[in-house]
Amino acid sequence: MSFLPSKDRCYLDERGVSYQEVEDVAQKGVILSEFALPAGKYQVAQADILILLPPAYPDAAPDMFYVVPSLAFAGTQSEPRATQARLNFKGQRWQRWSRHNKQWRPGVDHLPTMIKRVEEALEVAA
Repeated sequence: MSFLPSKDRCYLDERGVSYQEVEDVAQKGVILSEFALPAGKYQVAQADILILLPPAYPDAAPDMFYVVPSLAFAGTQSEPRATQARLNFKGQRWQRWSRHNKQWRPGVDHLPTMIKRVEEALEVAA
């Protein structure tokens, strides 16, 4: 059963992103499968990204995002800052990327905005 707004599904389909709409207990989210990571930055080239959606989405902003496998920098094997917490969701242990969203525009922003934030966070992580 689909719960994503149609404009989000259209965006993902047009971009060719493999995704799953998922529910676990009272939480809904979308998993972006085999999401490409910045070349050479992490110990893996791709990962699954989980974006949990608040009940009032898309008027309310998704806050953080989660990654499987847990990411570490390729050169040092150290984790990026603010990624040490974990979340158990759908039988997997997800690395939490604590990147809070304070610029969400209700009625304007939706999943492409959050995906852009994810891409930027992965690129600039230190």
